[in-house]
Amino acid sequence: MDPTHPLREDPTLPPSWYAASVAPRTPLPALDGDTHADVAILGAGYTGLSAALELASRGLKVVVLESCRIGWGASGRNGGQVLSGYGCEVDVLESLVGPDDARTLFDHSRQGVQLVRDRIAHHGIDCHWVAGHANVPITARQARTLHHDMERLTGHYDYPMQWWDQATLREQLDSPRYRGAMFDPLSGHLHPLAFAHGLADAALAAGATVHEQTPVLELQRHPRPALRTATGTVHADHVLLAGNAWLEGIAPELERYIMPVGTYIGATPVLGAERARALIRNDMAVSDTGLVLDYFRLSHDHRVVFGGGASYSSRPPPGLAQVMQRRLWQVFPQLHGVPMEYLWGGYVDITTRRAPHWGRLTPDIYFAQGFSGHGVAAANLAGQVIAEAIAGQAGRLDVFERIPQRPFPGGRLLRTPLLVATMAFVKLRNLIW
Repeated sequence: MDPTHPLREDPTLPPSWYAASVAPRTPLPALDGDTHADVAILGAGYTGLSAALELASRGLKVVVLESCRIGWGASGRNGGQVLSGYGCEVDVLESLVGPDDARTLFDHSRQGVQLVRDRIAHHGIDCHWVAGHANVPITARQARTLHHDMERLTGHYDYPMQWWDQATLREQLDSPRYRGAMFDPLSGHLHPLAFAHGLADAALAAGATVHEQTPVLELQRHPRPALRTATGTVHADHVLLAGNAWLEGIAPELERYIMPVGTYIGATPVLGAERARALIRNDMAVSDTGLVLDYFRLSHDHRVVFGGGASYSSRPPPGLAQVMQRRLWQVFPQLHGVPMEYLWGGYVDITTRRAPHWGRLTPDIYFAQGFSGHGVAAANLAGQVIAEAIAGQAGRLDVFERIPQRPFPGGRLLRTPLLVATMAFVKLRNLIW
C-alpha cells in the first residue's frame, strides 16, 4: 500500500478513511451460471477469506460469493484492533462451559492473534501491523476490576499481561482521563481493509475463486448444499455461512441468536508525526472500560483513528459528528478544535452473552457469527477452525459448539426495541451507581 498516493475513495466501498487510503481494486467478476465446488462460502470478510485460504491451500475447490466487495462489511470498517479473547470476559466463558473449556477457548484466541501475525508475515500483507494494546479504566472501581482481571489472566491463563499505574501509563498515553492500564504486548493493531485485501489475494493465489457483487438469495439444503444467486447457483459438498450481521433471511434460525449493532469510527486530519506520537508514544492501540467504550490508535499517516458510541436501533445517534468530536476531545483535550475529517459506521453482530457462536446447521453446512466487536483475530481463527472441520479435523470446532447460546427475546419484530430499552436502563443504572 503506497502511503503517498492521493486519497480517493473507491465508490463501490462505504466511505471511510480506510477506503480512501488503499489503492482501488478492479472488481472480481460476478458469478455467471451454475458451478460445482468442494466448498461454497457466503461472505468475503475475514471468516470467509480465512476459510477459503485454508481450504484452497489443502487443494479443495473453493468458491466465495460476496454480495458487494471484499471487506465491504465489518472486516473493512472496524477499529483495526487485533485482540486476544472474545467479546465476553473469561469469567463468562467459565460460567458457560466450565474452567477447562474456557482455558482451551482462550488459548485458541491467542492462536487467532498469532494467526493474523503469521499471515501478514508469510503473505507479505502490507497492512501496517503494530504490536501492543492497553485496556484503560476511567474510574477507581473499573481500575480495581481490571487489575483483578489481569491477575486472573496472568495467574490462571498464563497470559503475559502487565499492570501500569497511572504515572506509567501517562508516560505512553498523554491523556488525563485514565487510572492505569492493563497492557497486552501480544495484541496490536492494523489497517483492517488492507488486511482483508491481502487475505483475499492470498486465497486467490492459493486457488480459491471469489465472485464479488453476487448476493446470495437462497441457501438450498437438500439433496446437497447449494447457494443460489440471481445469476447462477454454486452446488457444493459443504457450505460456510460467513455473513454475520448481513445474513438477511438466508438462515433465520441463526439470526435469532445475533443482534446487529451500529458502531462508529472517525479519523482526524493528518496531525504530523511529532504531534501524533506525543499522544501515544509507543503507538499501541487503546480501549477504555466504559459501558459504551472508546477505542483508538494512530494511523500510519499520523492521524488518530477513534471509535466510540453505539446504536442499538437501526439509526445512527443524533448529532453523531459532534458526539464523536466531544468524545475525542475528552480523551485528548489538547486536540480540542481538531475535527473528524472522516466519519463512518456499520454493523457488528453481538450475541446475548457476547460469546462466539460457531458451529454446524447440518453436517454439511457450517457458520460463524457473534464476534461481538472483537472479531479481527477471532474471525480469522473461525475460518481456520471451520476449514479444519470440513477437512475432517473438528476438535477445535467441537469446543466452540459446546458454548450454549440464547436467542434474543422478542422475535424478529421486537428484539431490537427490547434491546434499545434494556441498554437505556443499563446506562441509567451506571450513571446512578
